Parts: sequence; C-alpha cells; structure tokens
Amino acid sequence: MTAPADLRLLAAARHGDTEALRTALDDGARVEARDEELRSPLLLAALGDHVEAARILVAAGADVNAQDSRHDSPWLVTGVTGSVAMMRVLLAADPAPDLTLRNRFGGISVIPASERGHVAYVRAVLQETAIDVDHVNDLGWTALLEAVILGDGGRDHQKVVALLLAAGADRELADRHGTTALEHAERRGFQELAALLRDPA
Repeated sequence: MTAPADLRLLAAARHGDTEALRTALDDGARVEARDEELRSPLLLAALGDHVEAARILVAAGADVNAQDSRHDSPWLVTGVTGSVAMMRVLLAADPAPDLTLRNRFGGISVIPASERGHVAYVRAVLQETAIDVDHVNDLGWTALLEAVILGDGGRDHQKVVALLLAAGADRELADRHGTTALEHAERRGFQELAALLRDPA
C-alpha cells in the first residue's frame, strides 16, 4: 500500500504544485514512489512539463531513467512533449540521462520529437547531447524516416529534416522495405522535403 506522503508527492508532481511537493518530501515521501502505472514523480512532472517541480525532484535525487509500465522515462518523454526547458533540467541530473534508453517502440527521444516536428527540441538535443541521430527503432525507422513518414511535410518538419541532415543523419538508411526517406517524401508529394533530401544545402 502506498504511503500517504508518497501519494501526496505523486499528486503534487502531476499538478506541478511545488509547495505541496516540498512538503511531501519533508514528510518523508519517497522520491522514487510509483503510481498504479509505475510512473515516478519525476515522470509525472515531465509529462506535465512542470519544470520547477522537476528541478526540485532532480535535486532530491530522482532517477531520470526510471521507466514505467509503458517503458516511458522522464528523459524519453521530453521527446514527446518537445520541452527544451525540461530536457535541460534532466541533463543536469546526476547520473545523467541514458541517451540509449528505449521507449516501447524501441526508439530514443529524438525520434518522437522528429515525428512531431518539435524543431527547438531537435535542435537542442542534437547540439547539447551525443544522441545517436541514426538510431533505428523496432519499426525499422530512424528520426529522419519518422519525420518524413509520420510528419505532414510542412515547415516544421522541413526544419527538423534539415537539422537531422546537418547533424549527419544518413539519408541512405532505408526502412525494412528498402524505401529511403527521399523515396517516402516523393511518394507523399512532399516536394520541399524531397529537395532537402536530395541536396541539404
């Protein structure tokens, strides 16, 4: 049974209530308490983009790599939310985020960020970490492939593709069917993306 202080900590993290969060910690709440889906307070704060709550939890020793029942971790979900501020709070943790930790699709944080067109996040994570730009997930897709296959071809995804290419993404890496990002862009009628993939300059 979860202790009352743990429950208060989880609720405070979920809502970004820093005062309640500090009180719960002072009352002995476990920084690695888990809810029914095995989400930690830091994961709940990251999901809600509650940056100050996350900062307090990181200072208290929260594990940035703790995964829940869906294999999400505080670090991994920054790629979903696209929060650069949260990314930087978690990068300052000790120990640091495991950049190779995989989500339930076998992906790392830059892949969902690229899919969603989170330009600022993709730029920051490529510049400020040594994340593998060519990581291949369980679907056989890289960040570059996801940006084309699941993106809308618009300006944000064009910027993401340009950033990935500038960071050295291999445009020749194909999906499981042998189809490259360029071929996907051409098939979907994404002319601007296709032009980038032919000539990044």
